[in-house]
Amino acid sequence: MHKPDVTGFFDQATYTISYVVSDPETKQCAIIDSLLDFDQASGRTTTESADKLIAFVREQGLTCEWIIDTHVHADHLTAAPYIREQIGGKTAIGDQIPVVQRVFGEIFNEDQSFHTDGSQFDHLFTDGEIYHIGNLEARAIHTPGHTPACMSHLIGDALFVGDTIFMPDFGTARCDFPGGDAGTLFDSIQKLFALPDETRMFLCHDYMAPGRDTYRWETTVGEQKESNIHIKTGTSRDDFIAMRTARDATLDMPKLILPSVQINMRAGDMPPPEDNGQRYMKLPINAL
Repeated sequence: MHKPDVTGFFDQATYTISYVVSDPETKQCAIIDSLLDFDQASGRTTTESADKLIAFVREQGLTCEWIIDTHVHADHLTAAPYIREQIGGKTAIGDQIPVVQRVFGEIFNEDQSFHTDGSQFDHLFTDGEIYHIGNLEARAIHTPGHTPACMSHLIGDALFVGDTIFMPDFGTARCDFPGGDAGTLFDSIQKLFALPDETRMFLCHDYMAPGRDTYRWETTVGEQKESNIHIKTGTSRDDFIAMRTARDATLDMPKLILPSVQINMRAGDMPPPEDNGQRYMKLPINAL
């Protein structure tokens, strides 16, 4: 099995890790879970985080084939359109994105100009779809539960799981967003646990669990099966659902969920300008 080169870029403000995944033979690459910097107080966006990815791709002599989001993120804005404009590549997400678009399209009262068919993205991955990054074979794996459209990506021996699961000492993703489901997440994680134990696993977030003094975002399937505090070999589906449901009831909504989902369900494009030329994000009251 080919082994991709993987470089992670950590954003302290959102605890997000973006990745450049490349084929060392052909120098083709994919960017996974990019980030557009957003200051909620001022409504300003900047491209500092995305520019680091772009600079790395250029410095390493890589060619960007794919700009992948593992799901519609609720804690940061994707930089996919900006990256595509700078270095090329096809924007992509899982093919269940229309489910998320319909749910949140209603929450934000979008008009008919907002399409709920995923057409804002260049490509929609189907469950089990095989694709390539240079000579690297990759497979998309539908892993819903956190959201209906979550997709993990197995690229060579490297697995990118988005928010499905965190480091073993921190557990698993929440399931209380619209369309989330704890039982579905349990089933999705079993798909990942069926992969070889030595499979490298790369996470979209790390919040530095108590007792740790560094951020980490790489583990293995075997380590997760052995020691994940929420779900490991032997954890029952019913026990997981009870734990996850109780835990989710104590959590606040992510600070950036409303701006993030509005933009990310559009593949990173901003809402259309109003008659004064200004673009606006909506803040629905008591909707979540």
